[in-house]
Amino acid sequence: MYDIIVIGAGAAGMTSALYALRNGKSVLVLEGDSLGGQIATSPRLENYPSIKEISGEAFADNLFEQITALGAEVEIEKAVRIEKQADKTFLVKTEYNEYAAKSVIIAAGVKHKHLKTKHDREDLVGRGVYYCAVCDGPFYKGQEVAVVGDANTALQYALLLSGYCKKVYVYTLFDKFFGDASLVKALRAKENIEVRPNTSVVDFVGEEELKAIEYTDKDGNLCRQNIPAVFIAIGQEPDNAAFANVADLDENGYILADESCKTKTEGVFVAGDCRTKAVRQVSTAVGDGAVAATNASLYLESL
Repeated sequence: MYDIIVIGAGAAGMTSALYALRNGKSVLVLEGDSLGGQIATSPRLENYPSIKEISGEAFADNLFEQITALGAEVEIEKAVRIEKQADKTFLVKTEYNEYAAKSVIIAAGVKHKHLKTKHDREDLVGRGVYYCAVCDGPFYKGQEVAVVGDANTALQYALLLSGYCKKVYVYTLFDKFFGDASLVKALRAKENIEVRPNTSVVDFVGEEELKAIEYTDKDGNLCRQNIPAVFIAIGQEPDNAAFANVADLDENGYILADESCKTKTEGVFVAGDCRTKAVRQVSTAVGDGAVAATNASLYLESL
């Protein structure tokens, strides 16, 4: 029996574990994908207070080392259901096991939103169609690649790829970017980045691997570009359906909770990008983790 089970090992989840451990609680962290969450795939983190610049991977590694040094247990298992028992404890079921706890913090984060194409070519994901330039960009050193998106992640991907790719084409739905001005300025200064505004990528072409992308231009003409790789950065979406029995979800699937990070179920808290909030940044995820763990600890003291 753990005091607190944290679902998710991103910035919010690991900060939750950190604060719970410092409050003297026993903690199990469950992660269904990869340690570090979204931030671990970011090439540079430059807007976190007191840290001028750090890679997302290094930031996540530091957090992981911090919580494991304090005694956190970590299992790479996806939580698929939370059940509240008659004695007010919780049973968290994963794909392989069941774990008991007195309180639960959901910090499941979000996942990459996939681009919907004409022929739904999900079979090309990992074969020329990618959602992480940090992970897969180096395979295309010296080649031409494309990026789809217009916000910070797309801007960072384009800048990263421009460092070792021959040319980077950036496809945007509109004629402007929706990211930080400093990133836009840096992108505009790169001679090997070409922005193609007012375009919509509609299909991926290829048999065993990507050969080309099809897109419509500002006049509605269907065009094709031969390209070996495209990196998609069009936002994220939550994956909270498994927790709908203990937490209310909004129309987009985010867990309904205010700054207290409390859900509708006493003893269940939520932190980070998976909850309803106006700003989703590492700093706000960390803040949520601190609040959720503090309130969970107070809840445990009240039992």
